[in-house]
Amino acid sequence: MSPATAVLIALLVPSAATTDATFGRLEGDLGLVVGAGAALGPRGARATGDFRLRLLDSAGWFAGYEDSAGTSVDPIRVLYTGMELRPLFLARWLTGLEFGQRFADLCVDSLGLEIGAFAAQPTGGALGDRSGLQVGLGLEVPLAARAVGPWLAFHGGARLTEPALARGETSSVERALYLSITLAWHAMFAARIVDKGDAAPQ
Repeated sequence: MSPATAVLIALLVPSAATTDATFGRLEGDLGLVVGAGAALGPRGARATGDFRLRLLDSAGWFAGYEDSAGTSVDPIRVLYTGMELRPLFLARWLTGLEFGQRFADLCVDSLGLEIGAFAAQPTGGALGDRSGLQVGLGLEVPLAARAVGPWLAFHGGARLTEPALARGETSSVERALYLSITLAWHAMFAARIVDKGDAAPQ
């Protein structure tokens, strides 16, 4: 067997020594994610902060803030919030379809669908003068190959203002693409949301 073949098998075939295919994702039922980085759009980049709460690392709520920090970017500021769904983790884990490799499993299972709302402040205007629907996808890369710790997060999609939704406006102002790249920290907590009310066995 060639060295290249051995490496490929090691990456694709689950390890028999793997005892926890969740890699710490079920150590708590509530996940907290805090990140900071840059948000890129058709009219420039803004600094951004991102906050997320997730139940069983599979679904949750997110919110964030983007600021041009004095640069000539339109919009100047953006506030956003919404819900996300990451369906692959529990579906793959419960059916035994995990790769068994930390990095691969954590990356694949981080793929998420996002939908929410945004309020933007255009140049010369007020926050909320431009608002509408935000839809996107998320993908995260574990820098330490474990659930808790530093991750590099990519969240991108489209922001559609009310004129775009109601009248089909197609300008980059009314239909703006975005991509945020953040360095985030993931933490897990046993909030007992899932098993609330369960009694300990006697």
